[in-house]
Amino acid sequence: MSTCFFVSKSSTGTSDFVELCISSSSITRTTNTDILLASEESVGSLQDATDVMWILVTAIFVFWMQAGFAMLEAGTVRPKNTNNILFKNIMDAAIGCIAFWLLGYSLAFGNNRTVADGSGRDNGFIGAGNWALQNFNDDTQYHLFFFQWTFASAATTIVSGSVAERCRLEAYFIYSLFISIFVYPVVVHWFWSPTGWLSPFYTDDGGRRYLSKNGVIDFAGSGVVHMVGGFSGLIGSIAIGPRRDFHDKNKLKGANELLCSLGVGILWMGWYGFNAGSTLAAGSGMAINLASKIVTVTTISAASAIMVGCLIAKSIHGCYKLPAILNSAIAGLVAITAPCAVVEPWAAMIIGIVGSLIYALSSEIIKNLNIDDPLDAFPVHGCAGVWGLLSVGIFATRSNISRAYGFDNDAMTSGNQFVNQLLGAVVIIAWTVTNMSALFFTLKFIGFLRITAEQEEKGLDVAEHGVPWIHRNARVERGSRTEGKSKTTKKYTSHDFSKAHRKTYKSETSRLGLHRSITSPKAASGHQTPRVSGGRNIEKSDVTNSKQSNSGLVVVREISLPMRQTSDPPVENIEGTSGKRASIPQDRIRSSSVSARFDQPKKSQRNSQLRNFREAERKKGTGATSFEKMVS
Repeated sequence: MSTCFFVSKSSTGTSDFVELCISSSSITRTTNTDILLASEESVGSLQDATDVMWILVTAIFVFWMQAGFAMLEAGTVRPKNTNNILFKNIMDAAIGCIAFWLLGYSLAFGNNRTVADGSGRDNGFIGAGNWALQNFNDDTQYHLFFFQWTFASAATTIVSGSVAERCRLEAYFIYSLFISIFVYPVVVHWFWSPTGWLSPFYTDDGGRRYLSKNGVIDFAGSGVVHMVGGFSGLIGSIAIGPRRDFHDKNKLKGANELLCSLGVGILWMGWYGFNAGSTLAAGSGMAINLASKIVTVTTISAASAIMVGCLIAKSIHGCYKLPAILNSAIAGLVAITAPCAVVEPWAAMIIGIVGSLIYALSSEIIKNLNIDDPLDAFPVHGCAGVWGLLSVGIFATRSNISRAYGFDNDAMTSGNQFVNQLLGAVVIIAWTVTNMSALFFTLKFIGFLRITAEQEEKGLDVAEHGVPWIHRNARVERGSRTEGKSKTTKKYTSHDFSKAHRKTYKSETSRLGLHRSITSPKAASGHQTPRVSGGRNIEKSDVTNSKQSNSGLVVVREISLPMRQTSDPPVENIEGTSGKRASIPQDRIRSSSVSARFDQPKKSQRNSQLRNFREAERKKGTGATSFEKMVS
């Protein structure tokens, strides 16, 4: 079939037209002219360049998912661990890059040869050769490494959410290297390498596969990426144990749901590169049309999962829960990752719905089993990943498989494809659980996996990164690793006006004849500076004995309110953020005329109080110069 059109030989483009016809294999010239639009070779080069550009752009989208994981995890963990979780997300990319470059890519793909290429050290179990990309001398395959590295980083990042808030940083370095170098690359080789024993691309010299028909179809990685990350996280959660306050939801509430929402939005955006980029081509009409269908079914699956997650949250909790729909969205995206190229839109909706249900059910199950997964990484990535891999054997169609892979057989109708998918899921679980159990429980046995109870209480930001933060009534910061006592003086912040302080001050002010009240929610939470009725700042002092533990944490533990020792009548001494001191003789205070408040009195109220005090002093026949100076 040819496409014909007219072109003009004139400089104005309005005359001297010539008809040209272009077929899929060549360009023919229908009239005697010197015009030639392109050669077959140049058209092929343009298509190759388009494919490379497509892979690079979609790989950048996948790498952008690292920012999404960072925002989601930072918004889920408590403030005292935010710095630590962000640090891990950046390190995932760095560690994964070096490890995958040196060894991981070679174990996954070797020299990218097939069995029919001849002898080589690659086999069905593992790849070999091309260490540190030394065989990439013609500059034509670097885009493939970059694309595969972004997937490897995603698999490693999933695990950090499962062991968040209590894993030692050194242990994190070890398991991140282990996954990037060995666990993940071997699974990639099995499923995606031309020599992998489960791969649909594997054929021997006779065109036969280890698995009959089509092998295991995992188009973009529900099993290869998400099941590996999810089940690694599950083993990590079991080995490291739950957080100290696991059963107190109020104490485990995350820092910022805005960050969580932003993170899921970024992940959703990056998923289009994750799934559509797995076509590895866009230069031909068939490839770009397949990519268009992939982004459509990806969106439908995520949207249907969100709707179901919303209904589940309402039915169980009686209200609409933001975290429920955020995790449901990711579950829907994970579930559609494997079948995205081989299912129809109606099937994508069902896959998303079931993915959301599986996430909600599995999340409750592991909580009842006392398994603490702060990010629900196992329910979202592990369980939804299993469902996504199996859904290929249920909803894929013969025509879609032929379009995406070029296979035209009865694997779906005979049930062969589902058996292959089930085998693939079992193999991934067995491989991941075995290797990660050996690693995590070894680290636990030698005491190298979990931080101390004191470090967990004060947070990894302090323990691992030396980042001070305000913890309840104390500023927590890293000190020397020596025993001893020291005097620690601190200025109070908005966090300091807790119930304990209000109770202490109430007793002190009652003893001095002062009535104290809190008149607004802001005042109750300590967002306003305490003031006396004359408008002057109330100030308070906190000088405490603090212990320095072996872990190097300096923590203020006791609060005292020292009173000035003078020969004057008893006074109230309260020291605050301004560092000044207010001294009020007890015999000059009338509870009916003076109130110590957390809110700033209006000017008219202050003047009224001052007039009342002056009137009372005149009746007594005494002056009030010192007190007038204080409250004016």
